Amino acid sequence: MRKLALIFLVSLVVLLSACGAGKSKDSIDVIKFADAGWDSIRVHNSIAQFIIEEGYGYKTDVTNGTTAATLQALEKGDINVYMEIWTDNVKEVYEKAIEKGSIVKLSTNFDDNSQGLYVPTYVIEGDEERGIEAVAPDLKTVEDLAKYPELFQDPEDKSKGRIVGAPSSWAVSEHLATKVETYGLDKTYNYLAPGSDSSIVASLAGAYSKGEPWVGYYWSPTWVTAKYDLTLLEDNPYDEDVWIENKGTEFAPNDVVVAVNKDMETQAKDVVEFLKNYKTSNALTEDMLEYMEETEADADDTATWWMKENEDIWTTWVSDEVAEKVKAALK
Repeated sequence: MRKLALIFLVSLVVLLSACGAGKSKDSIDVIKFADAGWDSIRVHNSIAQFIIEEGYGYKTDVTNGTTAATLQALEKGDINVYMEIWTDNVKEVYEKAIEKGSIVKLSTNFDDNSQGLYVPTYVIEGDEERGIEAVAPDLKTVEDLAKYPELFQDPEDKSKGRIVGAPSSWAVSEHLATKVETYGLDKTYNYLAPGSDSSIVASLAGAYSKGEPWVGYYWSPTWVTAKYDLTLLEDNPYDEDVWIENKGTEFAPNDVVVAVNKDMETQAKDVVEFLKNYKTSNALTEDMLEYMEETEADADDTATWWMKENEDIWTTWVSDEVAEKVKAALK
């Protein structure tokens, strides 16, 4: 009986140890990155993962999910690194997590981005080369859309226009729906929240190839804003109080930050020091995404290409010793 009890006790200890593997506050087996569903975060993940694996010797992995789910996982420590938190899109959740100390901001990946409602530039200016006439030369602001519902007609409801919004699982989609109501555009437009980013792109690309009017949400940096000639519609100057009340202004300047779970500072101090130096820009990120689109490369191949092309940039993020290891692995 005592022997059976001892076997049970040893088995329980082994089981509990296995369950706790990788969860220690002082060490880590696998560094997990957040993939919240867009290409730029995937490429930045791949760049950081390559450097961490080859330069520092850690294993890495990626966890997919919505913005809300991945941020919650970052707070809990089920995800360790988030390469692109668009802080103003998730302002309340982000600031609470920072205040609680459950996550730590390490660096600003880039801050020269933009987002909002775009139209193809030919809608406003025409395109002589393609034989497209300007159909809305006075369209300048989001509020001006009220004059043109018939121009952006909803193919499924011809009595209204259609504004293509952000994917329904993204926090920004709710902001846009509120903005549409605030400006009274819901009276003459249907707001469509598609299921994915690829749905937005398909909608835009289809209209663009035919030279047809289109209005919808997008953001920069992306290969889309690099490839297509788009105009961001102006909005009221950003005012925090108005934004909180009814989203009746332009989006705030959005710091896109690299953040980690609080335990990373003790679990992988060397990686934290590297990520504190991680900084790109709108233009650099659009270069990645344009290459990705044009060559049909995946995020890993794009990361490898970008690192070979921009050795002078990423080598400043790490020590000479780490840089040499990574460069050797890139060959």
